[in-house]
Amino acid sequence: MFDFFTDLHFEFPFFLVLIPIFIICSIYCKAKIPTYIIPHLEIFENSKHKSTLLINLLKYFVVIGSVIALSSPYKQLNTQIIKNDGIDIVLSLDTSGSMKELGLNKENHNEDRFTVVKDIVKDFLPKRVNDNVAIVVFGTSVMMATPLSFDKEAQKSIIDYLEVGIVGDKTAMIDSLATSVKVLKSSKAKSKIIILLSDGEDNSSTIPLEVIIKLLKKYSIKVYTVGIGKSNRIMLNAIAKQTSGKSYIAYSKEDLSLIYQEIDNLEKSKIENNKVTLKNYLFFFPLFFAIISLILYIYLKNRQ
Repeated sequence: MFDFFTDLHFEFPFFLVLIPIFIICSIYCKAKIPTYIIPHLEIFENSKHKSTLLINLLKYFVVIGSVIALSSPYKQLNTQIIKNDGIDIVLSLDTSGSMKELGLNKENHNEDRFTVVKDIVKDFLPKRVNDNVAIVVFGTSVMMATPLSFDKEAQKSIIDYLEVGIVGDKTAMIDSLATSVKVLKSSKAKSKIIILLSDGEDNSSTIPLEVIIKLLKKYSIKVYTVGIGKSNRIMLNAIAKQTSGKSYIAYSKEDLSLIYQEIDNLEKSKIENNKVTLKNYLFFFPLFFAIISLILYIYLKNRQ
């Protein structure tokens, strides 16, 4: 019962101000009427007292119920996206053996590269509230860790379970792009991007880079590449350039954080303008209560 009232909202709450104004006026602004002195009216007054009290209560019910109905009470249900102007994003993360290397975090030299990456990605995910995000990891082979989803909390939990070498110690960077394309090719989003992060040379892919570039262009997928340390900058630069993306290099955790922050600023979703909030309007109940009270009020007033 208490939860019902805590979830209650008013579309026009300023009308509620009329309730205290009405109560104050009904107490202090009574109309002046002429006084007639008639003896022996005690019996009449006693019989009239109860009906007068009820009539006054009904008057309050009519006004208060009408004002509440006028303020349009409602309970907010869920929010639906009516047009997908969001961005579908695939985070492609390197989990090869080289990601065990230490030193990327200057403040904690015992933290390996992939631990730093997980922290940055978990900070990045909540910023993409309106966007579908998928996570792909690659080593010797490629694995989709999570499909496209709005559930960032679940994805953050899954990231905690990812570790270096989960799909082998080599680097199938190009193959990871092929998996990312599979995730995005059926997307209806107006913007589709891949954020590819790697710290080494591709030494395990089976698909030629030229084929992947053609697929990325075919499905209008933009790739942002992020290299860590002495990564394959030539390949990363080429992928970003040919897909109208941008290439970055990180030498520290601070660099990596700023890179993801810049990508977040570059790729802003317009989906906020295309949401509809479903509401369950409740004005009928106070209005019905006010109408019933009004009918009783008129009936008792006429009898009086």
